[in-house]
Amino acid sequence: QVQLVESGGGLVQAGDSLRLSCAASGRTFSRVVMGWFRRAPGKEREFVAVINWSGGNTYYGDPVKGRFTISRDNAKNTVYLQMNSLKPEDTAVYYCAAATYISSSSYYMEQKYDYWGQGTQVTVSS
Repeated sequence: QVQLVESGGGLVQAGDSLRLSCAASGRTFSRVVMGWFRRAPGKEREFVAVINWSGGNTYYGDPVKGRFTISRDNAKNTVYLQMNSLKPEDTAVYYCAAATYISSSSYYMEQKYDYWGQGTQVTVSS
């Protein structure tokens, strides 16, 4: 069993920055992969970013490339999402997720992740 808790969301203006955190507790998996997803009002949940255990491999969804950065601190069992140049269309509930194993072709598929946090709200005003 793994528990994930997101924090760092809030209300900001367009162009501002936020740093989200996701703290993991419980069992530690040797091959855990961490990802971020988001659900905007009236839209389906979409992939944001993913990082492997070592931190050496990352991938981003097209809408956030060049603006968001995912990282992890394994000593703290925490993954981060640095969000810069925020836009109103970034407004969403952001979820972190963990997968004990995931193939390189499935990193963007939410059904491949085993554990999910409760989400944190990010609102970007125009």
